[in-house]
Amino acid sequence: MAGHSKFKNIMHRKGAQDKKRAKIFSRLGREISVAVKVGGDDPESNIRLRSAIASAKGLNMPKDNIERAIKKGQGNDPDSNYEEVRYEGYGPEGVAIIVEALTNNKNRTAAEVRSIFSKYGGNLGETGSVSFGFERLGNISLNLDLVKEEDLFDFLVENETDDYEVTDNEYLIYCDQNRLHNLNDKIIKNYGQTNYSNLIWKSKNSINIDKETADKLFKLLEILEDNDDVQVVSSNFEVDEDVMSSLTS
Repeated sequence: MAGHSKFKNIMHRKGAQDKKRAKIFSRLGREISVAVKVGGDDPESNIRLRSAIASAKGLNMPKDNIERAIKKGQGNDPDSNYEEVRYEGYGPEGVAIIVEALTNNKNRTAAEVRSIFSKYGGNLGETGSVSFGFERLGNISLNLDLVKEEDLFDFLVENETDDYEVTDNEYLIYCDQNRLHNLNDKIIKNYGQTNYSNLIWKSKNSINIDKETADKLFKLLEILEDNDDVQVVSSNFEVDEDVMSSLTS
């Protein structure tokens, strides 16, 4: 399983998803605002916005928050002029890390991300320094109880998307980045609300890490994810089940 997905699962099992509710809503709000700025405020014609709103509803984001985010995207408030930026670097033992952010101050965000890498045993590289080892894919999460695996498999084959993983509580579906929003719409219509749909960097080759490295790496990833400007963190690590158990027990 990809490092990105494993990290999400670890954090989920630690209960950190609940603690980070406000952070999650902030991320979703920024994505909605940017989607409006890029493609307009009509979800019917703006598929990125429609997908962002669907993800927000799937995570029980209040309607008022969604409407505020749309209004921010419509206005000219300089604080809401978010830009999409990407940072690439290495963590402990040469693990590759890609950080995606939405920021209204690139200098601030770059300085903060660089500082986090340095403080927690990593180093920031140039753009392109690690992304060649990843694929840019759409990623959709769907709860296990909404569909049997064999039925989902048939659906994904019919839609030329048969790359997926199964975790303790969800299916993680991967697709061509240009088909993400349409596929997410189809899954919602067929099986129910997805948990989220976004673009990720999925590693082509993974690095297996031991417990000591995992302890250091997860601290770095956690601090990166806690940064207000950071939207998604992707990595290329693998952790054996016995190491995973010792980390989450």
